[in-house]
Amino acid sequence: MTSLLEVSGVSVSFDGFNAINNLSFEIGPAELRAIIGPNGAGKTTFMDIVTGKTRPDEGHVLWGGMNKSLLKMNESQIAREGVGRKFQRPTVFEDQSVFDNLMMALKKNRAPWSVLFYRQSAADRARVAELAEEIGLSDQLHRKSGELSHGQKQWLEIGMLLAQEPKLLLVDEPAAGMTLAEREHTTDLLKEAAKTRAVVVVEHDMEFVRRLGCKVTVLHEGAVLAEGSIDHVTQNRQVIDVYLGR
Repeated sequence: MTSLLEVSGVSVSFDGFNAINNLSFEIGPAELRAIIGPNGAGKTTFMDIVTGKTRPDEGHVLWGGMNKSLLKMNESQIAREGVGRKFQRPTVFEDQSVFDNLMMALKKNRAPWSVLFYRQSAADRARVAELAEEIGLSDQLHRKSGELSHGQKQWLEIGMLLAQEPKLLLVDEPAAGMTLAEREHTTDLLKEAAKTRAVVVVEHDMEFVRRLGCKVTVLHEGAVLAEGSIDHVTQNRQVIDVYLGR
């Protein structure tokens, strides 16, 4: 398998605390992966490193078929390379409609002159309709985003990220605060997205991870403790000891 993202030998410490400890991780260009682990395992720091928010003390983060180093890029450059990140709390423009949120998120030339003279095209409107269908909000297009349920806001933000056409989507605890029906739809949405791009899901809800049906990476103390199916890692004695606090 050709890797889209390859993290190797990465370590970073904060005031003497090893947040990431010789971590290695890789994912292919159309793959769904779940990352689990107790609080303080390094899950958020891992995403911070990949997106350029945190610089590691050592190691390599290579991107794409040309093996570009993400460590030589800033956050905006990494985003333009195709790395999208969704935080746990949904961030949408609540006073704007679902349609407007998706339209503003479309991948476009953001140079001042282009933005100043931008006009919606039929292709743009068709793409927004396609995204709305994909995230399950076709019947909410003209509704203000602030009126949506928590789950619907999560889907809208995922749609806004998909509008940027990312090659890698990092999603932090998407199931938190959702109803059972919303979690089921979110599962379907992420599995569908992973058919055409890499998707990494950080999650605490083990039943949600089980529904994803993907390879699972368990982090502990900033390193990979185990990898495999959800059944495989939850039967691993070291993983059991970590989660039971032994």
